[in-house]
Amino acid sequence: MHSATDSSNINVFTSLDEIRRAAKFHPSIWGDYFLAYSSDNTEISADEHGELVTKRETVRKLLAQTPDDSMHKMELIDAIQRLGVHYHFEKEIDEFLQYIHMQPNNKENNLGSVALRFRLLRQQGYNIPSDVFSKFIDNEGNFMESLINNVDGLLNLYEAAHLATHGEETLDKAIEFCSSHLQNLVQQMNDINSLSKCVNEALQMPIHKSLTRLMARKFISMYQEDESHNEILLNFAKLDFNIVQKMHQRELSDATRWWKKFDVANKMPYVRDRIVELFFWMVGVYFEPQYTSARKILIKVISMASILDDTYEYATLDELQILTDVIQSWDANTTLEDSPPHIQMCYKCLVDTYAEIEDEMVKIGETYRVQYAKQEMKKLASAYFEEAKWLYNNHIPTLDEHMKVALVSCGYMMLSATSLVGMGDLVKKKDFDWVTNEPLIVQASSVICRLMDDLVGDAYEQKASSIHCYMKQYGVSVNEACAKLREQVKNAWKDMNQECLEPRLTSMPILMRIVNLGRVINLLYADDDCYANPVKSKDWINLVLVEPVKV
Repeated sequence: MHSATDSSNINVFTSLDEIRRAAKFHPSIWGDYFLAYSSDNTEISADEHGELVTKRETVRKLLAQTPDDSMHKMELIDAIQRLGVHYHFEKEIDEFLQYIHMQPNNKENNLGSVALRFRLLRQQGYNIPSDVFSKFIDNEGNFMESLINNVDGLLNLYEAAHLATHGEETLDKAIEFCSSHLQNLVQQMNDINSLSKCVNEALQMPIHKSLTRLMARKFISMYQEDESHNEILLNFAKLDFNIVQKMHQRELSDATRWWKKFDVANKMPYVRDRIVELFFWMVGVYFEPQYTSARKILIKVISMASILDDTYEYATLDELQILTDVIQSWDANTTLEDSPPHIQMCYKCLVDTYAEIEDEMVKIGETYRVQYAKQEMKKLASAYFEEAKWLYNNHIPTLDEHMKVALVSCGYMMLSATSLVGMGDLVKKKDFDWVTNEPLIVQASSVICRLMDDLVGDAYEQKASSIHCYMKQYGVSVNEACAKLREQVKNAWKDMNQECLEPRLTSMPILMRIVNLGRVINLLYADDDCYANPVKSKDWINLVLVEPVKV
């Protein structure tokens, strides 16, 4: 995809050789680094495990002893969620939120607590109306001037407003109102205290769009600096972070070993070597210990999608016709001996990987799930081929034509379905039928993926992006096209928010995988293509997968 600022160079490449020469990706910056994490140095000792259990029970008691009708309880739950340890207390959190949802809230006039309650309930899928904020609106329909120095209130309202659905203009106004006043207030805060750090972090990445693990890592240090922090909870969060990090390191060590056997650097040198970045992506989708096997499956499948993506940008149309046909027939015995080595290798990697996953699923009697996953991968390959044909025919489709294919080729429909394969008993056959029928939340996550990728524009891919297609269809400038597409990204977030509210079409754990896929893209493609350029994501990976928290 090209830089969004240059609409004239869509068809700059005249020959395949030139296209191939242009596909020079940054080499892996991690190499074999994670191979060093063996089962010995990532072992969770009996002492660590014992300490974790003891501390967890102490936090559980703390939760039980905090009165349900206090602001303190809401703040405690909020801290537990932001520290990334909520998965230990799902039952307690559910019961508390059910309780506050049933309580009338008309008398509360504190903006901070109204906004916090709203966000906690919306995050959990409660369809709480946004008119709870009407008491903070003046006769002109704007937020009251008396709020502009209330840092805590503004921050809570700003965070809550990101859970808006369509038609909630109050929340749209809240984001503008809060962000402009918070920016001013931060400049006036001379000391770099925990509140100013929280404000800066929120303006950069609101809670609702953050990756749980990255947010937890950053929030641990902000929470520690907050004078009102709870020492027991803080220590538990640090210990839990480090234990889960060891688990991730071991998984990534296994994934690196698995990836190395394909010898991509030598056999398919045109492919991005990104196993570490892809694992970070998967940890964004689910980090919890109970999803180990789900991560193991998804890291393999996203690695295959990455190989396919780069192959469809590199091979000739004739080669791609052969590859597409053989993927559609999916016969493990086909060797493709008359095709070039990179096509043979690409197909072999794909069928072998799905065979490995199938073997895992046989053990638990859930092989039907792999059939759904394969179907989605076939759909993805067809979409890649469609785009390759456009490129070779110098065809810029209309936006509508483009999006029909591009929402599939961004890979998020395939990943949404495949993310459920290893999730165990939480997922039923009806959930696979639902997810593979392209429901609105999956489309919305795909819109965010496709458009944010296109909006940062990079010099790595040569096909027309949604920006060029929009310009062609509507006869507008680059800047106008980008503004319209950013608007569509905002609307897609509202679609996702809406789909998570009651009444829901599937369970919250399933919906959260799809929301989390949107969150990863929101981070990786905020200002640049941090997948093509791995230097950009190095610091995040360090925080989440390399450096333990100092206890």
